Amino acid sequence: QVQLAESGGGSVQAGGSLRLSCVASGSTYRSYCMAWFRQVPGKEREGVAALFTDGSTSYYADSVKGRFTISQDNRKNTVYLQMKSLKTEDEAMYYCAAGVCTMQGATLLPIRTTRFRSWGQGTQVTVSS
Repeated sequence: QVQLAESGGGSVQAGGSLRLSCVASGSTYRSYCMAWFRQVPGKEREGVAALFTDGSTSYYADSVKGRFTISQDNRKNTVYLQMKSLKTEDEAMYYCAAGVCTMQGATLLPIRTTRFRSWGQGTQVTVSS
């Protein structure tokens, strides 16, 4: 099983940028679909972005399309989430996860928490207006 550790969260003003990092260890993360989820207190964990096993295809929630970019650096066993034009509604605890994604043709379908077994401890993103 892969172990995950996130970093890069912090406080930023609306319109600003942050880059989250997720370092994988214990197993090759390239066997998994890698994803970022976020959660605010009292709400369900939401899938934000995912990268298919071979890194060829990505998924983004509608709320972050055009603003967030998921990428990976295989040399560093690291997955990134670049976040730009941050909004107050992006404020949440962000989690990195490794699991299974589903392709339908050339499209990566929306991700679900139940299909991800390995999780990081989370990193807080705070966005002020």
